[in-house]
Amino acid sequence: MDEDGQTVLRAAEMQRRSASLRRLREMIEDDTTTEHALQRALTGMHWIFGGRVISQAEQRRLVPGDEVDIPLIRGDGSFQVVELKRAAGAKLVKEHRGSWVPRRQVHDAVGQAINYLVGLDESRDRILEEFGVDTRRASALVLVGHPCSQPEVSEREINEALRIHTSHLNRVVVLTYKELVDSAERALALG
Repeated sequence: MDEDGQTVLRAAEMQRRSASLRRLREMIEDDTTTEHALQRALTGMHWIFGGRVISQAEQRRLVPGDEVDIPLIRGDGSFQVVELKRAAGAKLVKEHRGSWVPRRQVHDAVGQAINYLVGLDESRDRILEEFGVDTRRASALVLVGHPCSQPEVSEREINEALRIHTSHLNRVVVLTYKELVDSAERALALG
């Protein structure tokens, strides 16, 4: 009934993506995995970032002095910066006055992402003319840490602390690698 073989091709693509997610999960749970190794593994996997992302941009250096880890193009044509930090090995939150709050490494990564966005804003016209990339509505995603690095705090509490932090930012979202992979696996199961 599938004369052009689309069902078979989709099934093969789903298997390929599932295998990629298994390899990535192993990497993010290994505290010896470097940022560079994670960047190599995620390159070409733009689908992992959800349905709003349609492709990975070719150019990583749009602003002199800045090289983003993974440049993405969303369905509306806008640019998204993905800033990668280590997955396992670092604690993400600390207790402050009875609540969990992000640690310095999260704040530093968010600051780096904000600096990228400022550079994109300030160079918007040149970037559009030179590269054909619209950075007017650019946003950033910071991938950092894994709950396994802080077993004394529940995954729910870590995710909640990061979501609360993100809710006070406008163009930057902070996720753990585990959240990203879990979400991609759920989407793949539905697909």
